[in-house]
Amino acid sequence: MVKKCSRQKKRWRAIALGWSSVLIFFLISSCQQRKQPSLQSRAFEIHQRVLTVDTHADTPLLMVRGDWDMGTRHQPGGGREGKVDLPRMKEGGLDALFFAVYTAQREMTPLGYAKARESAEVLLSAIHKMCSDYPHLVELAKHPEDAYRLKKEGKIAAFIGMENGFPLGKDLSLLKKYHEMGVRYLTLCHSQDNEICDSSTERRNPEDMGLSDFGKEVVAECNRLGIMVDISHASNKSFFDVLKITKAPVIASHSGVRALCDHPRNLSDEMLRALASNGGVIQVPFVSSFIKKAKPNPEREKALESLKEKYGRWEEIRDEEILERMREEYSQIQQKFPEERATVEDLVNHIDYVVKLIGIDYVGIGSDFDGGGELDGCYDVTEIRNITRELIRRGYGEKEIEKIWGGNIMRVFKKVVKVAKELQKSISFGSSPLDNLFRFKS
Repeated sequence: MVKKCSRQKKRWRAIALGWSSVLIFFLISSCQQRKQPSLQSRAFEIHQRVLTVDTHADTPLLMVRGDWDMGTRHQPGGGREGKVDLPRMKEGGLDALFFAVYTAQREMTPLGYAKARESAEVLLSAIHKMCSDYPHLVELAKHPEDAYRLKKEGKIAAFIGMENGFPLGKDLSLLKKYHEMGVRYLTLCHSQDNEICDSSTERRNPEDMGLSDFGKEVVAECNRLGIMVDISHASNKSFFDVLKITKAPVIASHSGVRALCDHPRNLSDEMLRALASNGGVIQVPFVSSFIKKAKPNPEREKALESLKEKYGRWEEIRDEEILERMREEYSQIQQKFPEERATVEDLVNHIDYVVKLIGIDYVGIGSDFDGGGELDGCYDVTEIRNITRELIRRGYGEKEIEKIWGGNIMRVFKKVVKVAKELQKSISFGSSPLDNLFRFKS
């Protein structure tokens, strides 16, 4: 009987010890979980510390509307609120943005160039007006150092990129004028060929002619002035032609990875390797059609094509009444035939791919907000921390995230400025920019 009681006591002691161990384990785990900040809070803290830069948004197209104010917070979900305004940039944790001066391709005639210049100057004026209207919130930035200074001051840095070199026509001297007005990158072309180079889409000639002789002068003058050359939208041959002659690194301000989404606007592995050798950077966009191949939706495509035939390109419409009717009809199409959107995870897949192929130093973010950029999980600028959260979840550290969100594009920007200073010191006056570039390279 004594032995039996002794065995029972030992058994109960073992059970008690086991439960005590389990309890201690859960208490320790609970404490550790309480000490570990959530992914969302970690993303918030990182955005507080690092410089975050988006290299492409078409928001100026909204800014020229009479009923739209950059200083007002527009409630997401209304259909006409856009993706970016100054209050929402602060809310989302975006420190710097390259506001795109987009001009549509027109006939390559003196009248076509004049209309494009007029459109460009209207958009440039809108960006300058935003900075003068809200000096406590935003400031026009012209140098890489401005972005870091303004972050410390609690202001947004407004950089300018010109999307489509078409307004230049054949007048190279306009580049200096645009540079003085704040333009710090030039997207050589848009969706069609121009005097500078051939486009990746809608070419006049089936054969890819690449960079023109005038285009070579444009690249050289960009190098001399300190304007980043943007090869997004450029054809394959145009891309490689630029890399042959540029003295400074180039950027793809809003392009994806072709291996993951076979779109001519995206860069192939060969192009990505060449970009890395050049020291440039690819800025991945939030446009679903560049991120993930959508399932066929013929009814939606037919409806959108009919809308385009009826009204033309929406960005070219200046009559507010016509624009309003087009928006209403577009909204109806969106509701009836909703677009399949890429996800935040799909976007980060592109970042992962670039990092694995060519390294962490050559990738960044160019949302294309207000130009088609919109993800499931990142509808507007208030949700950009979801990108950071996904990067953290996949194991990216703060230093790597800092490079992706701003460090890489600022490195390129600084190098472009440095090359410009060297060129300006070394070249002689009275010769063409292209001659000067070759003299400097020799």
